[in-house]
Amino acid sequence: MCNKNDRDFIQSSNNEGTSFIVLLTTIGRKTGKKHTVALRVVDYHNKLYFSRRNSNSDWLQNMLINSMVVVEYNNKMYHGKSKLINNKQLMRKISEIKYYGDMRSQEPRIILEVTLF
Repeated sequence: MCNKNDRDFIQSSNNEGTSFIVLLTTIGRKTGKKHTVALRVVDYHNKLYFSRRNSNSDWLQNMLINSMVVVEYNNKMYHGKSKLINNKQLMRKISEIKYYGDMRSQEPRIILEVTLF
């Protein structure tokens, strides 16, 4: 994992986390080609979390097959590895950060954690 200075977009020095938009690039599970989408990410305890209410998205299905990803923010590229999260307490926290004050924060979500290196 690179140090905090190298990851200038990692903003959460507290326990509450933050949420912002990044470009996520995955490798297509069928085509093997790069697939890039703009997504809201949650930064919590120096990890990045991507979530979706269901599995009907290429980026999520791609990450489940090939865990290597690239995250772009402020014209800088960061490489990482994703994994599926099953911890219910963490899943609730990530949804609360992403959808602060919104009823969607109470909906069940599929959440993938990305560790940058």
